[in-house]
Amino acid sequence: MSMKWIEVIMPQLAESLVSATIAKWLKKPGDRVEQYEPICEVITDKVNAEIPSTVDGIMGDLLVEEGTTIAVGEAICRMQVAASDEEAAEQATPIAQQQSNAQHSETYTPADAASTTGHDPNQPMRNRYSPAVQSLAAEHGLNLQTIQGTGAGGRITRKDVLAVIAQGGNAGAASVQSSAAVGPHASSGVPSGSPFSGLNRGNADLGASAGETVPAADAGVPVRHSGIHLTESPKIPQIEVEGGGQGRSEYFIDVTPVRNAIARNMRQSVSEIPHAWTMIEVDVTNLVMLRNKLKDEFKRKEGINLTYLSFMMKGVVNAIKDYPIMNSVWAVDKIIVKRDINLSMAVGTEDSVLTPVIKHADQRNIAGLAREVDELARKTREGTLKLDHMQGGTFTVNNTGSFGSILSQPIINYPQAAILTFESIVKKPVVINDMIAVRSMANLCLSLDHRILDGVISGRFLQRVKENLEGYTMDTKVY
Repeated sequence: MSMKWIEVIMPQLAESLVSATIAKWLKKPGDRVEQYEPICEVITDKVNAEIPSTVDGIMGDLLVEEGTTIAVGEAICRMQVAASDEEAAEQATPIAQQQSNAQHSETYTPADAASTTGHDPNQPMRNRYSPAVQSLAAEHGLNLQTIQGTGAGGRITRKDVLAVIAQGGNAGAASVQSSAAVGPHASSGVPSGSPFSGLNRGNADLGASAGETVPAADAGVPVRHSGIHLTESPKIPQIEVEGGGQGRSEYFIDVTPVRNAIARNMRQSVSEIPHAWTMIEVDVTNLVMLRNKLKDEFKRKEGINLTYLSFMMKGVVNAIKDYPIMNSVWAVDKIIVKRDINLSMAVGTEDSVLTPVIKHADQRNIAGLAREVDELARKTREGTLKLDHMQGGTFTVNNTGSFGSILSQPIINYPQAAILTFESIVKKPVVINDMIAVRSMANLCLSLDHRILDGVISGRFLQRVKENLEGYTMDTKVY
């Protein structure tokens, strides 16, 4: 069979991306590569992704070193393929777009996290799954943890999954994807334009309700939710100890490309946007009573938690309809007001903050918003967000109350005009008609771009959000 050399180019992972950084090569020269098998990990300002091979072949020269930033369309490596595969190789860009959009470079499932402590150093890639492998396993209900990998470092390849399917499937094994669908509801705790831009560090998990108690996955003992995914083992950064020995006074933590992107975009937000902020107190007693009335039936019907955040989002969306200037960006000589209301929601992991987007949030009811919140939070934790999930946000909300915060000043998600945080719900004595009553109160904190928004319009917007949240009654429908 005649063989030919082809060049693999850096695909355009999103319309606005012009470059990406090679984070890690997963294949070395001489390695056999299967179609759809990842060959490298890349880092962009939008999302981390794996670049899959579009053909079967043998890896040749690596043209770009790890840590190097390369423009879209430039060659990253060479591969030797059969002459009959040359036509397929010409389709590399669109196929790579489709596949690499499907995954973060850290494609851990909840089962991966649970098995971290038992990691086999002789199989460092055992728990790293490509988009093709995950999709195939999900389609046939296979548990990837029970499949023996034959790829480099113990990695499970597409052929490994097909072999199991040919043998009649993975008998008796529960699907990883099925357990992943249940896990987030039990733990419900974790996890910036650009996903890393302008957000206060330690943002809350938007899939959880403020101050709720959730069961620990392993011990079975209720723990207070703190906004961090408590059921996963945190990733340990590479540390270089200064001085060593008992007398060391400091240590170094390597700045990852993701953390560097967060730092760059936060700096851009605070340096280009003149921030101002304001806060308002809201009586959410009726909202608490309404949610308590509906949450059990909603959980039985939908299989997910009915969170306070979905009610808050609905109140924010309706307020933006009344004050559309809140849904805008600064464009030097003009202000661009967005017609679509796409809510970005801040979701924090142990080492990064992402802001997946609920598209056309104004067209969804409370139940629809709850489903979107749960799905996007789960995908963020599992590392399965696509680039489309990260783009198009026009206004950001954050649930800082999920880890007990009562007051915060968020940094605007550049280039949006504002970001709103929903703080913890706290019972307080409140004066009503000259009498003291115990009410459930929460603070709403708004950071605003003072080039676009002034105190009057921002104050009116917050008042409208307050009215919407205090306007919930026991007869409010979520569908």
